[in-house]
Amino acid sequence: MHSVAILVLDGVVPFDMAAPLQVFDWTRLPDGRRPYRVRLCAESPEVRADGGFALRVDRGLEALADADTVVVPGRSPGAAPPSPRVLDALREAARAGTRIASVCVGAFVLAEAGLLDGLRATTHWAAAEDLARCYPRVEVAPDVLYVDNGQILTSAGAAAALDMCLHMIRRDLGSAVAADAARMSVMPLEREGGQAQFIVHAHPPVPRGSALEPVLEWIEDHLGGEVTLAAMAARAGMSERTFSRRFREQTGTTPLQWLLRARVRRAQYLLENSDHPVERVARQAGFGSPTALRERFRKVVGTTPYAYRAAFHGKAAARETPHR
Repeated sequence: MHSVAILVLDGVVPFDMAAPLQVFDWTRLPDGRRPYRVRLCAESPEVRADGGFALRVDRGLEALADADTVVVPGRSPGAAPPSPRVLDALREAARAGTRIASVCVGAFVLAEAGLLDGLRATTHWAAAEDLARCYPRVEVAPDVLYVDNGQILTSAGAAAALDMCLHMIRRDLGSAVAADAARMSVMPLEREGGQAQFIVHAHPPVPRGSALEPVLEWIEDHLGGEVTLAAMAARAGMSERTFSRRFREQTGTTPLQWLLRARVRRAQYLLENSDHPVERVARQAGFGSPTALRERFRKVVGTTPYAYRAAFHGKAAARETPHR
């Protein structure tokens, strides 16, 4: 039987913990036997969870020594850094060849232990920039569901953790067992790690009172029409060169890149909140044709307009928070 230890640290996000607990615990072999034994472990018997309640945990850090797989869930933003004992236990498990995986911002714990140095890794898209800044030796991939480096795996939000766990089950026991586990979890098996996270791309902030503010408002009001660099510069009363320079200084991007993201955001809104055909969405967002919309939407969001609508149409735009 394969032993899975879920390492629970203070501030653990319950859903991040529940995702691997559920999918491994529900897995069955064709003869009905359980192939995985799942245990919670922690540095101390009682752990504070995100949400204001406490968890009682039976096993300590010694559980990492005899585990075949260790999973580190995400934690709340205000959680204290992992202790040296926790980091040492993870390093020792890695040296012993144990498979180690993280859920969401649990990647920060693996990075702090040095287990992601020189590796490609992911986390929730909203935390990816912080991970890259805090741990420059980690190659952060902000727009994938999970990354498998063989021994070390990282996943994005809690839903992506299910994809990662199903991937590990498929590696361990084959596609048939993984497909059955996916059905038990009401999950599709076919989502691959390289599939993009559904990312909300916010506009770079513009200083309040900036001369760019009325120009950006004008752009937002005219996304469905032809918006050129010359027209933007004219609205600002500047030459194209001066406008481009000041725009980059204040937003960190170019006017045309900002325009592209504004059009993608308009398309996202229409795909979520209307039944308009993609052809009409393309026109209203200023792409002109469905082909142009598909190409640029995939470049920015990482998936197709059709897949995005299937995931979010009719739903509030309440996406995963950074700590999930």
